Amino acid sequence: MSLTRRAAMAAACLMIAPAALAQSDYPSKVVTIVVPFAAGGTTDLLGRILAERLAVRLNGKFIVENRAGAGGNTGVAAVARAPADGYTLTMGTVSTHAINPAVYSKMPYDHIKDFAPISQVASVPNILMVNLDLPAKSVPELIELLKKNPGKYSFGSSGAGTSTHMAAELFKVATGTDMAHVPYRSSGQVTQDLLSGQIQISFDNITIAWPHVEAGKIRALATATPERLAVAKDLPALSEFIPGYAATSWHGFFAPAATPKPIVDKLSAEVQAIMREPVTVEQLRKLGVDPVGSNQADFTAHIAAETKRWAEVAQKANVKIE
Repeated sequence: MSLTRRAAMAAACLMIAPAALAQSDYPSKVVTIVVPFAAGGTTDLLGRILAERLAVRLNGKFIVENRAGAGGNTGVAAVARAPADGYTLTMGTVSTHAINPAVYSKMPYDHIKDFAPISQVASVPNILMVNLDLPAKSVPELIELLKKNPGKYSFGSSGAGTSTHMAAELFKVATGTDMAHVPYRSSGQVTQDLLSGQIQISFDNITIAWPHVEAGKIRALATATPERLAVAKDLPALSEFIPGYAATSWHGFFAPAATPKPIVDKLSAEVQAIMREPVTVEQLRKLGVDPVGSNQADFTAHIAAETKRWAEVAQKANVKIE
């Protein structure tokens, strides 16, 4: 073997060794999962499930840190600036990694270049709900009521640019109706004001909404999924009234872009496995959440498709946040 070839092989080994060591030793300290929304919501729930299961599977310590603000941008931007060592991760969503880039005039991060997608964790249906006092007991009745009273009624969302906001904007565009938008900092606040009648309409994740619907405190009119849900077979899908309508939330796991590939690969494999654990699957499906656990390539492609789709919706609805 020539001296040149030996030197090249030695150099290659030196490059591989740190990466292999990073993978075998990871995690050697506390891993923080930043949830860019308030505690108690679906993103928080999924983040805590992952933290608990990753801690067990990787024999490490994973904690959740809630950093809400700017439709999820605040927390996600902090992770984009964090050291790319695998010890600061984030639960991203359709808002932070597809919708916000289309609606915010200035973004504090590049949702493609600044992150390494690990796995799409889950898909969560949104539900169209109204206050019990609203004189609309079906989707056609709601559309008729809104058309007769443009701008009179208001809908709440968990923040400007969130999936719950854009689900309503898509509804407005598709039906030619008008409602006033009232943004909140969390789904819990939306629910409380919907219950009290401060707002009359909302789209929200089934995980937050369904208990109130089952208790008879809020009226559900339809699901924002293309088809009816197994957990709510009597609830029509909006696509039955608005052909092609779909506004499903999704949640994914991300690391800063320059995180060593062995660590990203390791986390992706673990998340995929967690989302296939029978106990986890049962726990999530009882809440109406569809576990996904995709690989990195599929998740990357999904982000690209969703970015394109929501950019088109934002343009049609003329949604822009300064």
